[in-house]
Amino acid sequence: MSDTLLFTTTPKRSRSDDTGSGDAKKLSSAANRHDPAAALASARHEFGEHGGVNMSIEASATFTVMEPETMRRMFSGELGPDGDYFIYSRHFNPTVLNLSRLMAALEGTEAAYCTASGMSAISAVLLQLCSNGGHIVASRALYGGTHALLRHFLPRACNITTSFVDVDDVEMVEKAIVEGKTKVLYFESVSNPTLRVANVPELSRVAHQKGVTVVVDNTFAPMVLSPARLGADVVVHSISKFISGGADIIAGVVCGPASLVNSMMDLHQGTLMLLGPTMNPKVAFELSERIPHLGLRMKEHCHRALVFATRLKNLGFKVIYPGLEDHPHNELLKSMYNKEYGFGGLLCIDMETEERANWLMHHLQNHGQFGFMAVSLGYYETLMSCSGSSTSSEMDPEEKALAGISPGLVRMSVGYIGTLEQKWSQLEKALIRLQEHGLNKN
Repeated sequence: MSDTLLFTTTPKRSRSDDTGSGDAKKLSSAANRHDPAAALASARHEFGEHGGVNMSIEASATFTVMEPETMRRMFSGELGPDGDYFIYSRHFNPTVLNLSRLMAALEGTEAAYCTASGMSAISAVLLQLCSNGGHIVASRALYGGTHALLRHFLPRACNITTSFVDVDDVEMVEKAIVEGKTKVLYFESVSNPTLRVANVPELSRVAHQKGVTVVVDNTFAPMVLSPARLGADVVVHSISKFISGGADIIAGVVCGPASLVNSMMDLHQGTLMLLGPTMNPKVAFELSERIPHLGLRMKEHCHRALVFATRLKNLGFKVIYPGLEDHPHNELLKSMYNKEYGFGGLLCIDMETEERANWLMHHLQNHGQFGFMAVSLGYYETLMSCSGSSTSSEMDPEEKALAGISPGLVRMSVGYIGTLEQKWSQLEKALIRLQEHGLNKN
């Protein structure tokens, strides 16, 4: 299937009474460039089969046609999902396609398509952009699974190598790019777990000067940052995190140009089509129902994270949070963020040793009822993990040190259940016990 199959985010079957004037559409489009929530509100709303306000779930694995010639034309790429022609749900599925439209609107990209996990989205886009012998430049500070993919799997299985760099050092990034060989510059908008903020416009400028595609993982900052509007070419997410919000779904997405998404669905060369990381339409329906309140959830996650980070700092703890004025990237984040959503929903407390980190988490969960010791993020309860021995355990000690990951770094995804003062009281009591035992001293 060739690129003649055009993937677009334009409505195809809007109700006539929902259409507005051309001028109104232009004004709406201009506003959408600045506010993810406005873009979501203006995205196509899919109604149910019988007029329900919620869309129907298209659970079919395969789709029928009325004429034999139609099937031939679909397989040749003449007819596709932009005209409501569907072949098989490993390719395009109507319910998954609707969620993908919402994700494209959220990130301000031309197109998107959703996958079975965040890692499948990352793997698929890198394999689509890089061939045997290709080269990637990536941040040193990455999620452990992504680091393992780049450091170990891709060189072994695909002869694709990666140079890891400090993305704060633009000159280092530029020197690492090998013109004609480097295909991708990959980094996280806000790094996991160190919460360092990438200068998306500057990194994109350097990469584009050398013909390199910029891929940004925006999992830590949906609504807060819009990497595509800042210059990135492709944005990926683990939807499992903030976008889902329920810690009950595994999902991912690739957001980018229509040409890229179409190429990833190509019958002969497409990584999404041939590797098959297919999202279940029932999952896509669930997620489509959660995205409308993502903005509200993110505002509360971010508000509480800022309050807790400020109070922890005032108590003398070593806190890492981009919203604090002493964070090295505070001004950078302010120059890029969508202000009304805050500075992010995660903070880190550096306890320096794993022993102190584990003591703190144990008391917060088992005595203070403040949160849970668990990986992942974006849940309504606070989730805590010692990153060096959990989500970054794929990295060796030297790699962790280069990434700035202390053995005692506690990553907290701040939840919004209960009142803010109730949760702070639970946190404060555990901190007092910590101080009484002398475990907070460096």
